[in-house]
Amino acid sequence: MAAIAVVPEDGTYLDTFKGSFTRVPIDAEKDNAIATTEFLEASESLTTMFDLLGSVAFSPVKKDLLGNIEKVRKRQLAAPLESENLQDLVRNELKSKSHTATEGLLWLVRGLEFTCIALSQNLANHKHELADSFRDAYGKTLKPHHSFIIKPIFSAAMGACPYRKDFYGKLGTDEAKVHEELDLYLKALDKIVGILKGFLETKEAKW
Repeated sequence: MAAIAVVPEDGTYLDTFKGSFTRVPIDAEKDNAIATTEFLEASESLTTMFDLLGSVAFSPVKKDLLGNIEKVRKRQLAAPLESENLQDLVRNELKSKSHTATEGLLWLVRGLEFTCIALSQNLANHKHELADSFRDAYGKTLKPHHSFIIKPIFSAAMGACPYRKDFYGKLGTDEAKVHEELDLYLKALDKIVGILKGFLETKEAKW
């Protein structure tokens, strides 16, 4: 398990993130083009949330996300001028008859949606334990796409969630501030996931 970042005094765990979805540029004039570099940094930062969940069972979940981030970044590094935003990255990769990064982005978006739904539901329902929220989100997002080999691995992670009070305690000492910042963060993530899901369902993003 990776070392967990130290939460600044009077701050929250989100303050330790190198990248945040609240700071990812979205160009409304270019059909909501999402900046690649900032998106990947924000996605990488989000994976550290799984370290807070405190179980090795979440390692495959984190590894899966990081593997898909790496596929997208590899394409960005190979063709930087064609990859400044995610939509162009996909269009240009598909023109080259390859779809490694596009497929990676598809799975990354699914993983982000899973995390976003789980945490959003948990934040909205104070009586829900994390295990319930993650299990419910898994059924709505990743589970239909997973094979019978992968499903038990992810199901084990869902069952290994800590109690909600312990998890939120790790996010910061000021409960109201934690809830406020996490809510803003998740709303920004939800918006980005919605834009990318819509784009990835179009004909130009198919291979």
